[in-house]
Amino acid sequence: MSGTISLGIIGFGEVGSTFAREFLARGGVSIATYDILFDDPQKGPAKRELAESIGVRPAKSAADASKDARIVISAVTASNVLDVAGQAAGYLNQGQFFFDINSASPVTKKTAAGKVNASHAKYVEGAVMAPVPGPGIKVPILAGGPFAEEAAVLLNGLGMNVTPVTTEPGRASAMKLCRSIVIKGLEAIMVDCAAAAKQWGVEDEVFASLDASYPSIDFRQLAETMGGRVRQHGIRRAAEMREAAMMVEDLGMDPGLCKAIADAQERGADKK
Repeated sequence: MSGTISLGIIGFGEVGSTFAREFLARGGVSIATYDILFDDPQKGPAKRELAESIGVRPAKSAADASKDARIVISAVTASNVLDVAGQAAGYLNQGQFFFDINSASPVTKKTAAGKVNASHAKYVEGAVMAPVPGPGIKVPILAGGPFAEEAAVLLNGLGMNVTPVTTEPGRASAMKLCRSIVIKGLEAIMVDCAAAAKQWGVEDEVFASLDASYPSIDFRQLAETMGGRVRQHGIRRAAEMREAAMMVEDLGMDPGLCKAIADAQERGADKK
């Protein structure tokens, strides 16, 4: 890709910092970022120093990070999605892309899209379909909205793995969250199954029985792998499942299962 593309990243946590580092390693970009923790007296200096150390300009505000950006990537928490989108609607310029990769309910994404598109910027919904550590910017992302195909061309040219799947905001997140009910639910089930079996000293028998029922799966290994994921990412997964609960409740369905999965994920997380 010829020339340099300016990126703004709102949220400089695990996802934002990983993407920034890998974009810069590939070259052809300049990046500014803003994170709410930049303003924290204790955590801010180290976070800004991290950004500078990898070649990212730490901005004074989200508007500052976005002012020259061709593409603005929103990588914040689910609870902040609408606030960030609403603020962005006030400072984005016509034609700028706002790539919302946060795990949020389809209704939340549709509302965010309405706010941003009203400013004549281009809202693009992103549903990240796998953990970012490991694949980094190559993580599969489903994109939705009227500008999804246009944005995918730009982002894939920067090394991303973005697949446009719909022109309707919300549908990509519905695909992600419906899948998450199974994946996060299975994690919660395996954690409780393994813990109870260990307490009773019947792990060998339980896993052998499960393996016999589903011979293609090594359930002992699955329990170990999923337990590690819950310990490391349970808080974030719980927040995602509460978004899934909102999704099914918006559909008139009982959100009890999704809420129970969220509680189990949070309960199993390492709080240190």
